[in-house]
Amino acid sequence: MADPNSSRRRFGGALAAATLAAALPAQAAGMRRRPHATMKLLKPPRLREGDLIGLIAPSGHTSDEAIAKAVATIEGLGFKVALATHLREVNGNYAGPVAHRLADLHAMFINPEIKALWCIRGGSGAISLLAGIDYALIRANPKILLGYSDITALHLALLRHAGLVTFHGPVASSTMSSYSTEHLLALLMDPSPRYTIPMAMENARRAAAEAHYAIRTVHGGTATGRLIGGNLSMVAALAGTPYAADFTDSLLYIEEVNEAPYRIDRWLTQLDLALGLHKAAGVIIGICDNCGAGHEDVSLTLDETLDIHLQPLTRPAVTGYSIGHIRNQFTLPVGVRATLDTGRQTITLLEPAVM
Repeated sequence: MADPNSSRRRFGGALAAATLAAALPAQAAGMRRRPHATMKLLKPPRLREGDLIGLIAPSGHTSDEAIAKAVATIEGLGFKVALATHLREVNGNYAGPVAHRLADLHAMFINPEIKALWCIRGGSGAISLLAGIDYALIRANPKILLGYSDITALHLALLRHAGLVTFHGPVASSTMSSYSTEHLLALLMDPSPRYTIPMAMENARRAAAEAHYAIRTVHGGTATGRLIGGNLSMVAALAGTPYAADFTDSLLYIEEVNEAPYRIDRWLTQLDLALGLHKAAGVIIGICDNCGAGHEDVSLTLDETLDIHLQPLTRPAVTGYSIGHIRNQFTLPVGVRATLDTGRQTITLLEPAVM
C-alpha cells in the first residue's frame, strides 16, 4: 500500500487548492463550473498493471475492516492503493463532513500519481457533494471513477457537467466474483472498440430458487443508445435538478435493493412524470434484491409493479439483468453507446470506454 503521507507532501499545494475550491460560495462556483452546451464526451486513460488507485468514501462512513478488505482486493488485482486523507472520518451516517469528502475527491483527481478513484462503499450522502464539485478541475484531469448504489449521484453529475465517462460497477469493499472481476478489468484496462457483456450464468442458476434473479423480456428486440442510469432512488432524487439523467434516446438502466414495490412504483412514476420513460431507447432493470411484496401486508409483486411502467412502452424492456446489489454484476461505462439485444440477452459496447 502506498504511503499517503509522501503523496500529501508532494501535492500539498494541490490539496489546498482543492479544499479552497470546495469552500467557494455556491453561486460563484456554479458560474465557473457551468458546462458548455456541446460538451464532448471525455474518456479517462486506461488502467495498467501496477497503477495507483485512490480509495475514497464520498458517501457513507466505512470501517478499518472494510478498508483492509478493499486494499486486499485492489492489491490482489495487481494495483497499488492510496488512502484518501479523510477516509476514516465519521459524521453521523456519512464519511466526514461535505467539505472533507469534496477535498478528498478533488485531491485524488489532481494528483497525477493517482490513475483511478474507487469508492469504498455507497450508502448515502454523495448527493450533497454535487453543488460543490469543481467540474472544470475534473474535466482537466480525467480519471476512472468506479462504484455503484449511492455513487450514482456522482456518475450522473460528472457525465452531465464534466462530460466524463465513469463506471457503474462494484465498490472497493464488494466481494468480487470471477464474472464481475473479468468484466471490470476488461473495461478498465482494454480499450476495445466493441465489447459484448453476457449475463452471469451464476445468476441464472440462482433464479431456480429466487425468481427475481431470472431474466424476463417485457418487450423484445434491439435498442441502441448511450448508457445512463443507476440506483433507482438516486436517479429519481435527481429528477428536476441540474444533475438529472437525461435518458432521451438512451439505454436507461436501473437497479434497487431492500425497497417495497410501492416505493419502486413511486420512483418510476416520478421519472415518467419528469421526462417520460417512453423517451428512452430501451429500459434495463437489474436484479432488485429483497424488493418483494413481503414488505407490506397487501402489495403488488415486484414484477407487477415493474409491468405498470414497462408494459405501455413500445421499446425493448427487460428485467433481471446482472446489475445491482449482487455479487455477480457487470460494470457499465456511463455515457458510452451500446446496444441491448433482448434475444441474445447481451449488452454490447460500441466504442472503447477508456483511452
